[in-house]
Amino acid sequence: MVALRGRSGQASVEAALLVPVVLTLVALLVQPACVLYTRAVMASTAAELTRLAATSRGGEGDVRAYALRRLAAVPDLPVFHEGGAGAWEVAVTGPGDEGRVTASVEGSVRPLPLLGAIVAALGASGGGVVELRVEVTREVRASWIGGEYAEWIGVWD
Repeated sequence: MVALRGRSGQASVEAALLVPVVLTLVALLVQPACVLYTRAVMASTAAELTRLAATSRGGEGDVRAYALRRLAAVPDLPVFHEGGAGAWEVAVTGPGDEGRVTASVEGSVRPLPLLGAIVAALGASGGGVVELRVEVTREVRASWIGGEYAEWIGVWD
C-alpha cells in the first residue's frame, strides 16, 4: 500500500479523508453481496424442495430437515441471516392432482449500520431487520400423464 505523506513526513489530509470514504464504499458493496448470496441459497433450496416434494415419500419433518441442511450454507451472521437455523420458515404445498408444487423459504437479515439507517428510513424493515422471502412454483408432472397423482407414483411401489 502506498503511504500518502506530505513533505514533512506526516499523513496528509487527503489520506484522512480517503480512508473513511473507501471503507464506506466497501461497506456499501458488501451488504448487497451478502443479501444476494442469501437469496441465491434460499432460491436454490426452494427449487430443490419442489423436486423433493414431487419424488419423496418422507413427511414434513424430513422436508424441513433437508431444507435446513441446504440453508446451512448461509453463514450464521446477522448480515447474512438473523436468528440462526431455527429462524428459517419453510413451507411446501403439493403436489396435487394437477402436479404443481410450491415451496417457500423465509428468513431475515440485519443490515450493516449505514444501510440499516437507509432501509429504516424507507420503511422496508421491522425493528432493523429486513425480511427475505423466496417462493418457487413448478409443474412437476407433465400434462400428458394421465391418472391421479397417487396412481402415478404407484409405479415405484
